[in-house]
Amino acid sequence: MSLSRRKFLTTAAVSSTAGLVLGAPSIARAQSAESFNWRMTNAYPPGSPFYVEGPGSPTDVIAKINAMSGGRLNIQHFSSGELIPAFEGFEAVQSGTIEMNAANSYFWSGTTFAAQYFTTVPFGMSFMGHMAWLYHGGGLELWHEVYEPYGMVAFPLNNTGVQMTGWFREPIEDISQLNGLRMRVPGLAGQVYSSLGVDARVLPGGEIFPALERGVIDAAEFVGPFQDRRMGLHNAAKFYHTTGWHEPSTTGELLISKTHWDSLPEDLQMIVKTACMAACLESVTWSEAVNGEAMTDLVENEGVTASMLPTPVIDALREATQDTLATEANADPLVRKVHDSYMAFKANHDRWAGASERAWLNDIIGV
Repeated sequence: MSLSRRKFLTTAAVSSTAGLVLGAPSIARAQSAESFNWRMTNAYPPGSPFYVEGPGSPTDVIAKINAMSGGRLNIQHFSSGELIPAFEGFEAVQSGTIEMNAANSYFWSGTTFAAQYFTTVPFGMSFMGHMAWLYHGGGLELWHEVYEPYGMVAFPLNNTGVQMTGWFREPIEDISQLNGLRMRVPGLAGQVYSSLGVDARVLPGGEIFPALERGVIDAAEFVGPFQDRRMGLHNAAKFYHTTGWHEPSTTGELLISKTHWDSLPEDLQMIVKTACMAACLESVTWSEAVNGEAMTDLVENEGVTASMLPTPVIDALREATQDTLATEANADPLVRKVHDSYMAFKANHDRWAGASERAWLNDIIGV
């Protein structure tokens, strides 16, 4: 063997050995990377499609996070009542008792009214507009600002798309029928209805059907045809008022303790954010896939009468919404900041939607 070849092989062997030695610490670090075991509570009952199980649900997000993190972030899920009551997630995360909670931010509007805007706004934006505001219009940053005094951060978890106005024992044909009506309805919509005489009540999902069936309430809104049919609401009331003025696009919330969030390395934080973004798309497309068949079935096979609310009633609700929003924004500078951001973005998006989606539906395909 020539001297030059022997020198080359010797050098290569030394380099290879050095590479193994230098690479060993990296491998060791990867194998010993810190792992996290968290708990997520949920405002919704066990087995609920979308809200607990299925495409874009909290348990689906947990599975995505576990897979992408290689098990470094393991999250145990608890439906409502399994660890804490349905509406105590905010306090549990704030106290640090629980790391995460799945719900809708408008459940906490009694604590901070600004939270309402991150779930939905009556007569507000669709899924496209709402998500555009959150991710590209400053909405997500405002969400974090609103929760900063409470020591929490939040991310969009999923989205139902447009919801339905709800189920009524008798159809609403005149605004006077709202006076004294007992209705399950959360969030800002409850305030708006209350200003028109409705006895608005917030009930967990599992309590809606028995309350409506027994006549404890006269009307109830939940989500849309698929979810409502599964709960059997059509067996308790046969009049289904459609396209919900109150929730044109309903975003779920993943609430996280800021202390625990800051303890995650950057790659795990990115995994959580990415899993949530994926779930928003997956959940709204799943909702679009299943609601059409469910609506047809309810009307054709279950004796349901589906119709829009009369225009005068919608007009009254719109005016009451505007008054309520103005009152709340004038009372709190942070609410005003969120409100102005949302409405400014909405004005621009409405113009675009009018030239794109609305024109497509109304003028091109004639729906």
